[in-house]
Amino acid sequence: MTSEPPAAPSIFHDLDQYVAMPRLGGLAMSHDGTRLVTTVSTITKAGTGYATALWGVDPQGEHPAYRITRSAKGEAGAAFSRDGTLYFTSARPNPENDDDHPEASLWEIPAGGGEARVVLSRPGGVGQVLCAREADVTLVVAGLLPGATDEKTHAAIHKARKDGGVQAILHDGYPVRYWDADLGPSAPQLFVAEPDESAEPTRPTTTDHVPPLQLRWVSEGVGATMRDAKPAVSPDGTFALVSLTVPEARGEQRSQLVRIDLATGERSVIADEPDHEFYAPLVSPDNSRALIVVDRKSTPEQAPRPVLHLLDLASGERIPLAPEWDRWAAPAAWLPDGSAVLVTADEDGRSPVFRIEVTTGEVSRVTTDDAAYGDVVVSPDGTKAYAVRSSYLFPAEIVGIDLATGATAALPGPVERPAIPGRLEEVETTAADGTRVRAWLALPETQADGAGHPLLLWIHGGPLGSWNAWTWRWNPWLLVAQGYAVLLPDPALSTGYGQDFIQRGWGTWGQAPYEDLMAITDHVVAREDIDETRTAAMGGSFGGYMANWVAGQTDRFRAIVTHASLWALDQFGPTTDAAFYWQREMTREMGEANSPHRFVEQIVTPMLVIH
Repeated sequence: MTSEPPAAPSIFHDLDQYVAMPRLGGLAMSHDGTRLVTTVSTITKAGTGYATALWGVDPQGEHPAYRITRSAKGEAGAAFSRDGTLYFTSARPNPENDDDHPEASLWEIPAGGGEARVVLSRPGGVGQVLCAREADVTLVVAGLLPGATDEKTHAAIHKARKDGGVQAILHDGYPVRYWDADLGPSAPQLFVAEPDESAEPTRPTTTDHVPPLQLRWVSEGVGATMRDAKPAVSPDGTFALVSLTVPEARGEQRSQLVRIDLATGERSVIADEPDHEFYAPLVSPDNSRALIVVDRKSTPEQAPRPVLHLLDLASGERIPLAPEWDRWAAPAAWLPDGSAVLVTADEDGRSPVFRIEVTTGEVSRVTTDDAAYGDVVVSPDGTKAYAVRSSYLFPAEIVGIDLATGATAALPGPVERPAIPGRLEEVETTAADGTRVRAWLALPETQADGAGHPLLLWIHGGPLGSWNAWTWRWNPWLLVAQGYAVLLPDPALSTGYGQDFIQRGWGTWGQAPYEDLMAITDHVVAREDIDETRTAAMGGSFGGYMANWVAGQTDRFRAIVTHASLWALDQFGPTTDAAFYWQREMTREMGEANSPHRFVEQIVTPMLVIH
């Protein structure tokens, strides 16, 4: 894998330019297949954050991308209704009122074009928007405060808190945080957005007037169990599927799958087992089935094992789909005729699009390049798909995929590929137990001097993941631009190499994962273009844990950087935000055996600790 050398220093030589590089993400398609919308984040004028705008992309690839929205607050959550209306959320000022501090409202741009207008504004704002493909049904996920029984009481409680300067949160469950944010006080709920016919205009209107939307609560009674849920609406708009969290003893939890009738709000559990999680539903085009993921809950002896299932929504019968396929698949889309589904899955340092036949379970790889794909949508005739694609050679871009041939073509997008200051190679070796271990190796474009390039071993987080997609946060080219070679390995516990590859590192972080990292490093430093005497290691999260572990096991590296890491597993396990998850993986004894803090006296390598 190579890239054209830049004619001048690239953005990777200048951190200010790098941070200011526009960043593309997400994809939505109109139901007639004629419009694609993505988002582009650009740095603000103050240089202290990013603002996101909606951009249109031509599915035929004949016309340049065009900007749809423009505001200082930015826009997100694009979704098309059946008639082509484009919905999005934004905290931009509403021209119809004088609110100086608006929260995220629901906006629409008519199918025929025109200025965006607010159709729904509420205290606390709105979140995700979903539209049925074949019905005029729009769903909104929005927070509801404790004690609220409807939108009116929610507004009253919100006003009382705001007027009183109250920011306190009463936690009566677990967990209380998600990543870097406190949970609460509001909890996500599901609403149907409907025209408020009772809202009379306060003054004469023009012919384009439409009544504002009002929210009808359809998830009453779920409490805070919808946090981080990703609902799916049926094509006919009659029901939604959503995963709910079920609290269990000692802070444990599991997820169940429920069906919500959108006319009545009636809720029924359609998949629930104590030893499995159910999530990622996709409803079939005929509304009769759903593609779901059934994930075996882990134990200290057994890693999780997510498997695709077809769920009959009438009988509740569940059938594994391609159960022998040794990959962890993420549902992406049904084909319009219901004959097959498209999924993505990590595979050997890539994340291709795959097709699975519904009747036979036959799996075939669609895309054949070295990239990672996401946000897959399918054209109405089922001949093409569109997706967001990236690799370590280029950041996210929109591509069209011929589903018959697998041929892919980048569409004219809002952002051009930056010039990469080097080249990318694939390397592999064999671990002591005979297992194949592979990695990406990013190298400077210039030839190494007599001693070779200094090498940085970059350990990925997760640990259930893979170095296979562009990331702005963990980008090797910043270091390559400074003359380093950067090794991006997938050790034991990485996804894309089969269940056994994950199992061999499960609960034994300091063994196979560490041994794999040392084996691939040994292989690379034997190259003539690498200087074995100038090596460093670093990682974040699980990669930070492993950086700490490496420091206590070997003195081969001249420096180590550990970021957002785990140091003492006996302390981390019971105090982290999701203690139940880690207690599934390791017993107290396993945590003690794999804890870096036990080897502090053996650390001689200089370390930089950051968080």
